[in-house]
Amino acid sequence: MNRFDAVQQVADALLFEGYVLYPYRASDGKNRVRWQFGVLMPPDYCVVDPSERGFSQTECLLDGNEALLTVRVRFLQAQRRTVLDADQVEVAALPTEDATYVPWDEAVVRTVDLTTNLHRLPREVPFKISGGIDTEAIGSAGFLRRSRLPITGTVALSIKPLPGPYGAVRLRIRVGNTTPDSSSERVGALRQALIAHHVMLAADGCRFVSLLDPPEWAAAFAAGCDNIGVYPVLAGELLLSSPIILYDHPQIAPESQGDLFDATEIDEILSLRTMTLTDDEKREVRGTDPRAAELLARVETMPPEFMDRLHGTIRYLRRVTAPEPDEKPWWDPGSDGSVSPETDTVMVGDVPVGNGSRVRLRPGIRRADAQDMFLTGRLGTVVAVLSDVDGETHVAVALDGEEGEVQRSHGRYLYFSPDEIEPLVGAE
Repeated sequence: MNRFDAVQQVADALLFEGYVLYPYRASDGKNRVRWQFGVLMPPDYCVVDPSERGFSQTECLLDGNEALLTVRVRFLQAQRRTVLDADQVEVAALPTEDATYVPWDEAVVRTVDLTTNLHRLPREVPFKISGGIDTEAIGSAGFLRRSRLPITGTVALSIKPLPGPYGAVRLRIRVGNTTPDSSSERVGALRQALIAHHVMLAADGCRFVSLLDPPEWAAAFAAGCDNIGVYPVLAGELLLSSPIILYDHPQIAPESQGDLFDATEIDEILSLRTMTLTDDEKREVRGTDPRAAELLARVETMPPEFMDRLHGTIRYLRRVTAPEPDEKPWWDPGSDGSVSPETDTVMVGDVPVGNGSRVRLRPGIRRADAQDMFLTGRLGTVVAVLSDVDGETHVAVALDGEEGEVQRSHGRYLYFSPDEIEPLVGAE
Protein backbone atom coordinates (compact mmCIF):
# COMPACT_ATOMS: atom_id res chain seq x y z
CA MET A 1 0.00 0.00 0.00
CA ASN A 2 1.31 3.44 -0.95
CA ARG A 3 1.75 5.56 2.16
CA PHE A 4 -0.10 8.44 0.52
CA ASP A 5 -3.19 6.34 -0.23
CA ALA A 6 -4.81 7.50 3.04
CA VAL A 7 -5.01 11.06 1.75
CA GLN A 8 -5.46 10.25 -1.95
CA GLN A 9 -9.21 11.02 -2.12
CA VAL A 10 -8.79 14.48 -0.63
CA ALA A 11 -5.75 15.15 -2.83
CA ASP A 12 -7.70 14.15 -5.93
CA ALA A 13 -10.51 16.50 -4.94
CA LEU A 14 -7.95 19.32 -4.80
CA LEU A 15 -6.44 18.26 -8.11
CA PHE A 16 -9.74 18.36 -10.00
CA GLU A 17 -11.44 21.25 -8.20
CA GLY A 18 -13.27 23.20 -10.93
CA TYR A 19 -11.98 20.87 -13.68
CA VAL A 20 -15.40 20.84 -15.36
CA LEU A 21 -18.49 22.31 -13.69
CA TYR A 22 -22.21 21.70 -14.09
CA PRO A 23 -23.71 21.49 -16.72
CA TYR A 24 -20.43 19.71 -17.63
CA ARG A 25 -20.36 20.92 -21.23
CA ALA A 26 -17.36 22.50 -22.95
CA SER A 27 -19.63 25.12 -24.55
CA ASP A 28 -20.83 26.50 -21.22
CA GLY A 29 -19.32 29.85 -20.18
CA LYS A 30 -18.03 28.71 -16.79
CA ASN A 31 -16.13 25.86 -18.45
CA ARG A 32 -14.28 28.23 -20.75
CA VAL A 33 -12.61 29.95 -17.76
CA ARG A 34 -10.87 27.22 -15.81
CA TRP A 35 -8.02 26.35 -13.49
CA GLN A 36 -7.93 29.06 -10.86
CA PHE A 37 -6.55 27.09 -7.91
CA GLY A 38 -2.94 26.20 -7.22
CA VAL A 39 -1.65 27.42 -10.59
CA LEU A 40 2.10 28.03 -10.94
CA MET A 41 2.74 29.93 -14.17
CA PRO A 42 6.01 30.08 -16.16
CA PRO A 43 8.21 32.94 -14.92
CA ASP A 44 7.96 34.89 -18.20
CA TYR A 45 4.18 35.07 -17.87
CA CYS A 46 4.44 36.21 -14.25
CA VAL A 47 6.28 39.28 -15.56
CA VAL A 48 3.38 39.96 -17.97
CA ASP A 49 0.79 39.45 -15.21
CA PRO A 50 2.31 40.01 -11.73
CA SER A 51 -0.92 38.83 -10.09
CA GLU A 52 -0.03 35.29 -11.14
CA ARG A 53 2.40 33.20 -9.12
CA GLY A 54 5.34 31.15 -10.40
CA PHE A 55 6.21 29.41 -7.13
CA SER A 56 4.68 28.24 -3.88
CA GLN A 57 6.20 27.89 -0.45
CA THR A 58 5.26 25.49 2.33
CA GLU A 59 6.69 25.96 5.81
CA CYS A 60 5.85 23.46 8.51
CA LEU A 61 7.17 22.22 11.86
CA LEU A 62 8.76 18.87 12.72
CA ASP A 63 9.26 17.82 16.34
CA GLY A 64 12.66 16.30 15.61
CA ASN A 65 15.73 16.88 13.48
CA GLU A 66 16.44 13.30 12.38
CA ALA A 67 13.98 11.98 9.82
CA LEU A 68 13.63 10.40 6.40
CA LEU A 69 11.43 12.78 4.42
CA THR A 70 9.27 11.70 1.46
CA VAL A 71 7.89 14.51 -0.70
CA ARG A 72 5.27 14.15 -3.41
CA VAL A 73 4.29 17.07 -5.64
CA ARG A 74 1.19 16.52 -7.79
CA PHE A 75 -0.28 18.76 -10.46
CA LEU A 76 -2.12 18.74 -13.78
CA GLN A 77 -0.41 19.24 -17.14
CA ALA A 78 -2.81 20.74 -19.66
CA GLN A 79 -3.17 19.14 -23.07
CA ARG A 80 -4.98 20.69 -26.02
CA ARG A 81 -7.48 18.40 -27.72
CA THR A 82 -8.35 19.20 -31.31
CA VAL A 83 -11.04 17.44 -33.32
CA LEU A 84 -10.39 16.03 -36.81
CA ASP A 85 -12.78 14.50 -39.32
CA ALA A 86 -12.17 11.23 -41.16
CA ASP A 87 -9.81 13.04 -43.57
CA GLN A 88 -7.86 14.44 -40.58
CA VAL A 89 -9.05 17.98 -41.25
CA GLU A 90 -9.61 20.05 -38.11
CA VAL A 91 -13.31 20.70 -37.43
CA ALA A 92 -15.33 22.63 -34.83
CA ALA A 93 -17.41 19.61 -33.81
CA LEU A 94 -17.55 15.89 -34.49
CA PRO A 95 -20.96 14.28 -33.83
CA THR A 96 -21.16 10.52 -33.31
CA GLU A 97 -23.98 8.23 -32.26
CA ASP A 98 -23.33 8.68 -28.52
CA ALA A 99 -21.37 11.91 -28.19
CA THR A 100 -20.49 15.26 -29.74
CA TYR A 101 -16.78 16.10 -29.56
CA VAL A 102 -15.50 19.68 -29.60
CA PRO A 103 -12.03 21.21 -29.04
CA TRP A 104 -11.20 21.17 -25.33
CA ASP A 105 -8.32 21.50 -22.89
CA GLU A 106 -7.91 18.25 -21.00
CA ALA A 107 -5.30 17.53 -18.34
CA VAL A 108 -2.91 14.75 -17.35
CA VAL A 109 -1.98 14.00 -13.74
CA ARG A 110 1.75 14.42 -13.06
CA THR A 111 3.69 13.38 -9.96
CA VAL A 112 7.17 14.35 -8.78
CA ASP A 113 8.57 12.24 -5.91
CA LEU A 114 11.74 12.61 -3.91
CA THR A 115 13.10 11.11 -0.69
CA THR A 116 15.86 12.62 1.45
CA ASN A 117 17.22 12.76 4.98
CA LEU A 118 16.85 16.01 6.87
CA HIS A 119 20.60 16.22 7.43
CA ARG A 120 21.12 16.36 3.62
CA LEU A 121 19.23 19.63 3.35
CA PRO A 122 19.31 22.19 1.82
CA ARG A 123 18.70 20.48 -1.50
CA GLU A 124 17.17 21.51 -4.83
CA VAL A 125 15.85 18.92 -7.28
CA PRO A 126 14.96 19.90 -10.86
CA PHE A 127 12.29 18.02 -12.81
CA LYS A 128 11.06 17.94 -16.41
CA ILE A 129 7.69 16.89 -17.81
CA SER A 130 7.87 16.04 -21.49
CA GLY A 131 5.53 17.27 -24.18
CA GLY A 132 4.04 15.10 -26.89
CA ILE A 133 1.25 14.43 -29.39
CA ASP A 134 -1.22 11.53 -29.27
CA THR A 135 -3.98 10.67 -31.75
CA GLU A 136 -7.10 8.65 -30.90
CA ALA A 137 -9.50 7.29 -33.52
CA ILE A 138 -13.23 7.83 -32.83
CA GLY A 139 -14.54 4.84 -34.76
CA SER A 140 -14.69 5.74 -38.42
CA ALA A 141 -16.00 9.26 -37.77
CA GLY A 142 -12.69 11.00 -37.12
CA PHE A 143 -9.90 11.56 -34.64
CA LEU A 144 -8.96 13.36 -31.43
CA ARG A 145 -5.46 14.81 -31.37
CA ARG A 146 -3.96 15.70 -28.01
CA SER A 147 -0.84 17.87 -27.73
CA ARG A 148 1.22 18.78 -24.68
CA LEU A 149 4.05 21.26 -24.20
CA PRO A 150 7.08 20.50 -21.98
CA ILE A 151 7.27 21.83 -18.42
CA THR A 152 10.31 22.28 -16.19
CA GLY A 153 10.42 23.05 -12.50
CA THR A 154 12.27 22.65 -9.22
CA VAL A 155 11.56 21.39 -5.72
CA ALA A 156 13.82 23.07 -3.14
CA LEU A 157 13.99 21.89 0.48
CA SER A 158 15.67 23.49 3.46
CA ILE A 159 15.43 23.36 7.25
CA LYS A 160 16.03 25.76 10.11
CA PRO A 161 16.67 24.47 13.66
CA LEU A 162 14.45 26.20 16.21
CA PRO A 163 15.66 27.40 19.62
CA GLY A 164 14.69 25.60 22.81
CA PRO A 165 14.93 22.10 24.25
CA TYR A 166 12.45 20.47 21.86
CA GLY A 167 14.80 19.72 18.98
CA ALA A 168 12.22 21.03 16.52
CA VAL A 169 12.93 22.32 13.02
CA ARG A 170 11.10 24.45 10.49
CA LEU A 171 10.96 22.74 7.10
CA ARG A 172 10.55 24.75 3.89
CA ILE A 173 9.46 23.24 0.56
CA ARG A 174 9.49 25.62 -2.39
CA VAL A 175 7.97 24.44 -5.68
CA GLY A 176 8.75 26.55 -8.73
CA ASN A 177 7.89 26.60 -12.42
CA THR A 178 11.05 27.31 -14.46
CA THR A 179 9.60 26.74 -17.95
CA PRO A 180 11.13 29.32 -20.38
CA ASP A 181 9.56 31.24 -23.25
CA SER A 182 5.87 30.83 -22.45
CA SER A 183 2.89 32.48 -24.14
CA SER A 184 1.98 36.05 -23.18
CA GLU A 185 -1.71 35.04 -23.07
CA ARG A 186 -3.09 33.23 -20.02
CA VAL A 187 -4.78 30.49 -22.05
CA GLY A 188 -1.49 29.72 -23.77
CA ALA A 189 0.62 30.02 -20.61
CA LEU A 190 -1.65 27.55 -18.83
CA ARG A 191 -0.40 24.87 -21.18
CA GLN A 192 2.98 25.11 -19.45
CA ALA A 193 1.70 25.72 -15.93
CA LEU A 194 1.63 23.47 -12.88
CA ILE A 195 -2.15 23.39 -12.43
CA ALA A 196 -3.88 22.62 -9.11
CA HIS A 197 -0.53 21.71 -7.59
CA HIS A 198 -0.25 20.50 -4.01
CA VAL A 199 2.36 18.82 -1.83
CA MET A 200 2.13 15.67 0.30
CA LEU A 201 4.75 14.91 2.94
CA ALA A 202 5.67 11.92 5.08
CA ALA A 203 8.37 11.85 7.76
CA ASP A 204 9.86 8.71 9.30
CA GLY A 205 11.55 9.41 12.62
CA CYS A 206 9.59 12.48 13.76
CA ARG A 207 6.12 14.01 13.59
CA PHE A 208 4.54 17.03 11.97
CA VAL A 209 3.13 19.72 14.26
CA SER A 210 -0.24 21.31 13.50
CA LEU A 211 -0.04 24.96 12.48
CA LEU A 212 -3.78 25.40 13.09
CA ASP A 213 -3.78 23.98 16.61
CA PRO A 214 -0.17 23.81 17.77
CA PRO A 215 0.87 22.76 21.27
CA GLU A 216 1.72 25.68 23.56
CA TRP A 217 5.47 25.29 23.12
CA ALA A 218 5.15 25.51 19.33
CA ALA A 219 2.60 28.33 19.04
CA ALA A 220 5.18 31.07 18.34
CA PHE A 221 7.07 28.85 15.91
CA ALA A 222 3.83 28.05 14.05
CA ALA A 223 2.97 31.75 13.80
CA GLY A 224 6.39 32.36 12.23
CA CYS A 225 5.82 29.94 9.34
CA ASP A 226 5.56 31.72 5.99
CA ASN A 227 3.28 29.88 3.56
CA ILE A 228 2.78 31.29 0.07
CA GLY A 229 0.06 30.01 -2.27
CA VAL A 230 -0.52 26.86 -0.21
CA TYR A 231 -1.11 25.97 3.44
CA PRO A 232 -0.19 22.73 5.23
CA VAL A 233 -2.64 20.73 7.35
CA LEU A 234 -2.31 17.42 9.11
CA ALA A 235 -3.75 14.39 7.32
CA GLY A 236 -3.34 11.52 9.76
CA GLU A 237 0.42 11.10 10.16
CA LEU A 238 1.00 12.90 6.85
CA LEU A 239 1.01 16.55 5.87
CA LEU A 240 -1.01 17.94 2.96
CA SER A 241 -0.12 21.40 1.69
CA SER A 242 -3.14 22.66 -0.22
CA PRO A 243 -3.98 25.70 -2.39
CA ILE A 244 -7.51 25.53 -0.97
CA ILE A 245 -8.26 26.23 2.71
CA LEU A 246 -8.64 23.01 4.71
CA TYR A 247 -8.74 22.04 8.36
CA ASP A 248 -6.55 19.36 9.89
CA HIS A 249 -7.48 15.78 8.94
CA PRO A 250 -9.83 16.59 6.01
CA GLN A 251 -12.09 13.83 4.70
CA ILE A 252 -14.42 13.17 1.80
CA ALA A 253 -18.02 12.62 2.93
CA PRO A 254 -18.62 8.85 2.96
CA GLU A 255 -21.99 9.33 1.21
CA SER A 256 -20.35 10.83 -1.88
CA GLN A 257 -20.34 8.41 -4.80
CA GLY A 258 -17.70 10.23 -6.81
CA ASP A 259 -16.27 13.57 -7.82
CA LEU A 260 -18.59 16.24 -9.19
CA PHE A 261 -15.59 18.59 -9.54
CA ASP A 262 -16.85 21.19 -7.08
CA ALA A 263 -15.50 20.89 -3.52
CA THR A 264 -18.36 23.03 -2.20
CA GLU A 265 -20.82 20.78 -3.98
CA ILE A 266 -24.07 19.39 -2.64
CA ASP A 267 -23.99 15.98 -4.29
CA GLU A 268 -27.75 15.49 -4.21
CA ILE A 269 -28.55 18.75 -5.99
CA LEU A 270 -25.87 18.38 -8.66
CA SER A 271 -26.81 14.74 -9.28
CA LEU A 272 -30.49 15.63 -9.68
CA ARG A 273 -29.67 18.56 -11.97
CA THR A 274 -27.45 16.34 -14.10
CA MET A 275 -30.37 13.93 -14.54
CA THR A 276 -32.43 16.77 -16.07
CA LEU A 277 -30.04 17.35 -18.99
CA THR A 278 -31.54 16.78 -22.42
CA ASP A 279 -30.30 14.02 -24.71
CA ASP A 280 -28.40 16.55 -26.85
CA GLU A 281 -26.82 18.06 -23.75
CA LYS A 282 -25.79 14.61 -22.53
CA ARG A 283 -24.18 13.89 -25.89
CA GLU A 284 -22.04 16.99 -25.46
CA VAL A 285 -21.17 16.01 -21.87
CA ARG A 286 -19.93 12.62 -23.09
CA GLY A 287 -17.82 14.33 -25.73
CA THR A 288 -16.49 17.07 -23.47
CA ASP A 289 -14.13 14.95 -21.39
CA PRO A 290 -13.74 11.29 -20.32
CA ARG A 291 -14.16 12.34 -16.68
CA ALA A 292 -17.39 14.17 -17.48
CA ALA A 293 -18.63 11.11 -19.38
CA GLU A 294 -17.85 8.90 -16.36
CA LEU A 295 -19.67 11.32 -14.06
CA LEU A 296 -22.77 11.25 -16.28
CA ALA A 297 -22.75 7.45 -16.45
CA ARG A 298 -22.42 7.20 -12.66
CA VAL A 299 -25.31 9.58 -12.01
CA GLU A 300 -27.59 7.90 -14.56
CA THR A 301 -27.04 4.46 -13.03
CA MET A 302 -27.01 5.47 -9.34
CA PRO A 303 -29.31 3.16 -7.34
CA PRO A 304 -32.11 4.91 -5.41
CA GLU A 305 -30.69 3.82 -2.06
CA PHE A 306 -27.41 5.58 -2.89
CA MET A 307 -29.30 8.76 -3.75
CA ASP A 308 -31.20 8.51 -0.46
CA ARG A 309 -27.91 8.60 1.43
CA LEU A 310 -27.19 12.04 0.01
CA HIS A 311 -30.32 13.54 1.55
CA GLY A 312 -30.45 15.10 5.00
CA THR A 313 -27.18 13.88 6.51
CA ILE A 314 -26.39 15.50 9.87
CA ARG A 315 -22.76 15.43 10.96
CA TYR A 316 -23.24 16.99 14.39
CA LEU A 317 -25.71 18.99 16.43
CA ARG A 318 -24.91 22.10 18.40
CA ARG A 319 -26.90 24.72 20.24
CA VAL A 320 -27.11 28.13 18.68
CA THR A 321 -27.64 30.90 21.21
CA ALA A 322 -29.92 33.68 20.03
CA PRO A 323 -28.58 37.22 20.47
CA GLU A 324 -30.09 39.41 23.14
CA PRO A 325 -32.85 41.72 21.86
CA ASP A 326 -30.80 44.85 22.59
CA GLU A 327 -27.56 43.45 21.16
CA LYS A 328 -25.74 46.02 19.03
CA PRO A 329 -24.70 45.36 15.43
CA TRP A 330 -21.39 43.48 15.16
CA TRP A 331 -19.71 46.52 13.67
CA ASP A 332 -20.72 48.97 16.42
CA PRO A 333 -17.78 49.45 18.83
CA GLY A 334 -19.66 51.70 21.21
CA SER A 335 -22.04 54.59 21.56
CA ASP A 336 -19.75 57.22 20.08
CA GLY A 337 -20.80 56.44 16.52
CA SER A 338 -17.20 55.95 15.42
CA VAL A 339 -18.20 53.27 12.89
CA SER A 340 -21.22 53.75 10.65
CA PRO A 341 -21.33 51.77 7.38
CA GLU A 342 -24.09 53.96 5.98
CA THR A 343 -22.20 57.24 6.48
CA ASP A 344 -18.52 56.23 6.44
CA THR A 345 -16.46 56.80 3.30
CA VAL A 346 -13.25 55.43 1.89
CA MET A 347 -10.86 57.27 -0.44
CA VAL A 348 -10.49 55.73 -3.90
CA GLY A 349 -7.79 57.81 -5.50
CA ASP A 350 -8.82 61.36 -4.71
CA VAL A 351 -12.54 60.55 -4.50
CA PRO A 352 -14.40 59.81 -1.23
CA VAL A 353 -16.72 56.85 -1.82
CA GLY A 354 -19.61 55.99 0.46
CA ASN A 355 -23.30 55.12 0.57
CA GLY A 356 -24.92 56.34 -2.65
CA SER A 357 -21.70 56.64 -4.67
CA ARG A 358 -21.93 55.37 -8.23
CA VAL A 359 -19.08 53.05 -9.24
CA ARG A 360 -17.86 50.84 -12.05
CA LEU A 361 -16.63 47.38 -10.97
CA ARG A 362 -13.04 46.31 -11.72
CA PRO A 363 -12.77 42.98 -9.83
CA GLY A 364 -10.20 40.26 -10.29
CA ILE A 365 -7.08 42.00 -9.01
CA ARG A 366 -6.71 39.35 -6.34
CA ARG A 367 -8.30 36.60 -8.47
CA ALA A 368 -10.26 35.44 -5.44
CA ASP A 369 -13.32 34.32 -7.41
CA ALA A 370 -13.43 33.18 -11.03
CA GLN A 371 -17.03 34.41 -11.27
CA ASP A 372 -15.86 38.00 -10.76
CA MET A 373 -14.90 38.13 -14.44
CA PHE A 374 -18.63 38.39 -15.27
CA LEU A 375 -18.86 41.58 -13.18
CA THR A 376 -16.03 43.47 -14.89
CA GLY A 377 -17.32 46.80 -16.18
CA ARG A 378 -20.75 46.51 -14.49
CA LEU A 379 -22.22 49.61 -12.83
CA GLY A 380 -23.60 49.78 -9.33
CA THR A 381 -24.21 51.90 -6.25
CA VAL A 382 -22.31 51.70 -2.98
CA VAL A 383 -24.54 50.74 -0.05
CA ALA A 384 -22.04 50.63 2.81
CA VAL A 385 -18.38 50.89 3.75
CA LEU A 386 -17.33 48.12 6.16
CA SER A 387 -14.26 47.02 8.08
CA ASP A 388 -13.52 43.39 8.96
CA VAL A 389 -11.89 42.08 12.14
CA ASP A 390 -8.46 42.39 10.52
CA GLY A 391 -8.96 46.08 9.81
CA GLU A 392 -9.41 45.63 6.06
CA THR A 393 -11.94 47.90 4.32
CA HIS A 394 -14.66 46.50 2.07
CA VAL A 395 -17.31 48.21 -0.02
CA ALA A 396 -20.82 46.74 -0.36
CA VAL A 397 -22.31 47.37 -3.82
CA ALA A 398 -25.77 46.82 -5.30
CA LEU A 399 -25.76 46.32 -9.07
CA ASP A 400 -27.86 48.44 -11.39
CA GLY A 401 -31.13 47.00 -12.62
CA GLU A 402 -33.26 44.11 -11.39
CA GLU A 403 -30.30 42.30 -9.85
CA GLY A 404 -29.64 45.25 -7.57
CA GLU A 405 -33.32 45.46 -6.60
CA VAL A 406 -33.21 41.82 -5.50
CA GLN A 407 -29.97 42.44 -3.59
CA ARG A 408 -31.48 45.41 -1.78
CA SER A 409 -34.68 43.53 -0.89
CA HIS A 410 -32.67 40.70 0.65
CA GLY A 411 -29.89 42.84 2.10
CA ARG A 412 -27.30 40.70 0.29
CA TYR A 413 -24.75 42.70 -1.67
CA LEU A 414 -21.51 42.21 -3.59
CA TYR A 415 -18.35 43.09 -1.69
CA PHE A 416 -15.14 44.55 -3.12
CA SER A 417 -11.94 46.10 -1.87
CA PRO A 418 -11.48 49.81 -2.68
CA ASP A 419 -8.98 49.04 -5.46
CA GLU A 420 -11.62 46.96 -7.27
CA ILE A 421 -14.02 49.85 -7.89
CA GLU A 422 -13.80 52.95 -10.08
CA PRO A 423 -15.79 56.01 -8.91
CA LEU A 424 -18.03 57.59 -11.52
CA VAL A 425 -17.22 61.17 -10.68
CA GLY A 426 -20.13 63.52 -11.28
CA ALA A 427 -22.65 60.73 -11.94
CA GLU A 428 -26.09 61.00 -10.41
